[in-house]
Amino acid sequence: MLSEESAATVRATLPVVSEHLDTITARFYDGMLGEHPELLDGLFNRANQASGDQRRALAASIAGFATTLLDNPDERPDTLLSRIAHKHVSLGVTEDQYVIVHKYLFQGIAETLGEAATPEVVAAWDEVYWLMAGALIAIEARLYHENGSTGHDVWRPWRVTGRAQQTPDTVSLDLEPQDGDAAPVFRAGQYVSVQVRLSDGVRQARQYSLTGWDGRRRRITVKRLRAGETPAGEVSTLLHDSASPGDTYMVSTPAGDVTVPDGDHPIVLVSAGIGCTPMVAMLHHLAETGSTRPVLVLHADHGPEEHPHRDETAVLVGNLPGATSHTWYENSDDGDHRGFMDLSEVDVPEGAEVFLCGPLPFMSGVRSQFLDAGVPPRHIHYEVFGPDMWLGAA
Repeated sequence: MLSEESAATVRATLPVVSEHLDTITARFYDGMLGEHPELLDGLFNRANQASGDQRRALAASIAGFATTLLDNPDERPDTLLSRIAHKHVSLGVTEDQYVIVHKYLFQGIAETLGEAATPEVVAAWDEVYWLMAGALIAIEARLYHENGSTGHDVWRPWRVTGRAQQTPDTVSLDLEPQDGDAAPVFRAGQYVSVQVRLSDGVRQARQYSLTGWDGRRRRITVKRLRAGETPAGEVSTLLHDSASPGDTYMVSTPAGDVTVPDGDHPIVLVSAGIGCTPMVAMLHHLAETGSTRPVLVLHADHGPEEHPHRDETAVLVGNLPGATSHTWYENSDDGDHRGFMDLSEVDVPEGAEVFLCGPLPFMSGVRSQFLDAGVPPRHIHYEVFGPDMWLGAA
């Protein structure tokens, strides 16, 4: 909870700070990565740096956290914090790095606000920062402990043992720990970070959902991101085009807070494109545990030839007595429906918990449909591949 004095200062300055947060975070990253370029080698995603997505996501998280402290001083935005903490854990972020972030973030604040960055203003926002950082450090420490990790040992070498083409742009890779030790436990719906060394020698990490498992084997599914409105994906292209049995990559411990829930209440798994991957994992878990709970699986894609794990999903749904599925194909009549996902064409189970994964515009539109259908916001969860530019506010 903010002190009374800091709360008053933050409330008075939140509009101007929010207005300049994009500039503040841009200067923050420029300063930090300019003096610590090694952070781009294996930790920060340089594609998200180039696009500005990372700084915009950081700005939104700071503004969201500060707003919650003012509007609900006795509550903590655990959903926001958990999402950030899990991503940090998948990359091996440690407590000491928050000190580095603090230095350059407040340097950016001073440079941007100028004379408006009085000692009182800086002290109040310093309190906001350390409340947020302290909460994240505590959550991350718990997650590291649960994973049997210290935070400095999240990366292990894993060997590719199998490869299967899912669609022309999507490939599944089977991985096993190279050291022969047991694979870490995980929850269905979680992801791992995979670190590769690119042609210029820089290491980059990206997150991929675990879509299958057997003993020590873990499977990920990678979609090659082609150039279009954004540049081609560096890591996804390399893995799609060249990853082969015998290759070794550094893989992190599993992370992610969007996982299949316990209980017998209905669940709805909603995806578009490669967003089907955490849903496939949840279906495998439900099948393995002999679940009879009601499960509604909804997927949208351009066409059947671009639908990853299509046949596998159909088999899993068929093996679950309480499961039904619907597909929407934009350019084909080979699905259950043609066009975009429309919930008026299905029966949403009463009391359902909903899980979304796919492009942000898709999730935003479908989330609105679920809200209109009477599903409470707290029962709708989502997974984002990349910086969270949405924060569930759509």
